[in-house]
Amino acid sequence: MSGSVGKLQRVSLREVWRHEETDFTRWLRENVEVLGEVVDLALSQAESERQVGDFNCDIVAEDDSGAVVVIENQLERSDHDHLGKLLTYLVMVGATKGVWVVSDPRPEHIRAITWLNESTSAEFYLVKGS
Repeated sequence: MSGSVGKLQRVSLREVWRHEETDFTRWLRENVEVLGEVVDLALSQAESERQVGDFNCDIVAEDDSGAVVVIENQLERSDHDHLGKLLTYLVMVGATKGVWVVSDPRPEHIRAITWLNESTSAEFYLVKGS
């Protein structure tokens, strides 16, 4: 076997996936099991851009028990808009789990997700992509 060995480098999500919807969402849908391994859920049946009222949910999937899981992804620093989307989609599709993949979670949003896990019957996961 010949070839050279390179050094692994950490790069930003935006360097790998230029466009959130057409690049990252598509990749995440096609590789939803990778996200599932991170949050310890067996995810399958991933569908992207599902219409939810007047909006489109990034990804809707199922876990191994058949429970609906909403996945909201964001290639930027976390913001209220995406947190609101996660909550809205979760309620509108009847999901019991919500996963927010974000490149840079703000401390306020980390606390909000913690509070949601302590105060609601739904389960929330905040995944920092780097």
